[in-house]
Amino acid sequence: MEHIAALLLVIGCSGDLKACEEIPTDVPVFETRQDCAAELVSAQRIYGHGYDTTFFKCVGVDPALENEDAELAWNINSDGTLHAAVEALDVMVALADTGPRHDRGERDTFAAN
Repeated sequence: MEHIAALLLVIGCSGDLKACEEIPTDVPVFETRQDCAAELVSAQRIYGHGYDTTFFKCVGVDPALENEDAELAWNINSDGTLHAAVEALDVMVALADTGPRHDRGERDTFAAN
């Protein structure tokens, strides 16, 4: 399996930046940041038509996240600056209590119909 070093993020927005969405790309992942950066010029020609403002960014991926659940998080500030990062997900695991009920001081009860 190849290592992913960067993601190509393309965001299309309305003129006031209040309505923005990710625009899917044909090749969203790259093995090097340099490969992603080289794709930016052609991405600007291909993607983003139909939006008032379009943002393009190569987002680095931390190799430590390779075996983790992660998500791409992005935000556009009111000044028009795109911030994006690949972040580890906070995963909460729930464990079922499978021990007998009487271990917790409760009585086993059964209802007959």
